[in-house]
Amino acid sequence: MSVPVQIRILREGATPPAVHSTHAAGLDIAAAPEGGVDIVLPPGEIRKIPCGFAMAIPPGYEAQVRPRSGLALKHGITLINSPGTIDADYRGEVLVPLINHGSEPFTVSTGMRIAQMIIAPIPPVTIEVVDVLDSTERGGGGFGSTGV
Repeated sequence: MSVPVQIRILREGATPPAVHSTHAAGLDIAAAPEGGVDIVLPPGEIRKIPCGFAMAIPPGYEAQVRPRSGLALKHGITLINSPGTIDADYRGEVLVPLINHGSEPFTVSTGMRIAQMIIAPIPPVTIEVVDVLDSTERGGGGFGSTGV
């Protein structure tokens, strides 16, 4: 089943998200800085990288934005909120919040693939407030409680 996602290109040099291999799970998202001016990301800094497109995701779906493994491994470039969510009712420009965990400045230029996007279904949820929750073996054990 194919999920229709409408893309609106907002500026020259922007490209729509696209898969780059036959069985790729994600659509690559490319940078499209305003005016085509490169963005330099110093070590430790966070920047919103413009992608030059807006989109319409159908109700009942979200776009999950994730890092690209090659940028993370080779340069320490990742998303500060991974995975990020783009809701079905958002119609603004797609911006990717990158952070440079590397030791050198990193330059983001027009057309550089900086993230990947997965379109995923979101089931409807009903919240039910109760006085007692069912018990489980784990119970209230938090971080690290099930071992390493």
